[in-house]
Amino acid sequence: MPQLQQYQFLRGSRRVCLIAAVCVATGCTSMDESSRRTATGAAVGATAGAVLSSVTGGKAGTGAVIGGAIGAVAGHAWSRRMEEKQRALEQASAGTGVEVSRTQDNQLRVHVPGDLSFDTGRADLRPSMRPVLDQFAREFGTGMQVNIIGHTDNSGNDALNQPLSLQRAETVRDYLAARGVPSSQMTVAGRGSREPLAGNDSEQGRARNRRVEILLSERPS
Repeated sequence: MPQLQQYQFLRGSRRVCLIAAVCVATGCTSMDESSRRTATGAAVGATAGAVLSSVTGGKAGTGAVIGGAIGAVAGHAWSRRMEEKQRALEQASAGTGVEVSRTQDNQLRVHVPGDLSFDTGRADLRPSMRPVLDQFAREFGTGMQVNIIGHTDNSGNDALNQPLSLQRAETVRDYLAARGVPSSQMTVAGRGSREPLAGNDSEQGRARNRRVEILLSERPS
């Protein structure tokens, strides 16, 4: 890269990095979550655009503008849709013990503990879990993907726990399918007792480990 171009690249990169830093340190603190992610996406996109533009011989400022626009759109598209679903599921499951959260890889996780989902050694859906799944089915939209993972406590052995955890995931899938969620957009898995969240030395711990996790994500377009 010629010396003048290197100087232009560094100057443009510093400018967009400064914009990102100012946003994170000041302006973004007063934004809601949706706006903050949109702004963050714009800042990251701007930096990436500047780098790409400079490397390929363009102007860092132009690349920053293009990259910022792409980053803003991408950040906003995720946050608006998925955060609305998260809020709806949180409201539907309030006071039930169900945990709704966002994962680091942009999936919406619905954690249903054992005292709400399944009895020990059984794959029959408890009535208390049905309203949560009903709401989940209503929140399912086009372009979505569901991954259902069943877990058990350590009662019994792996020869029993592994198929039981899969049966629990399949029970949830079948319930959602009966309420309109396409089976082709759902996957199931059983983890047995291999991924405990708590100790298995108490009924409370075993109930927490005896769970189903439902992961909702947007399918790549």
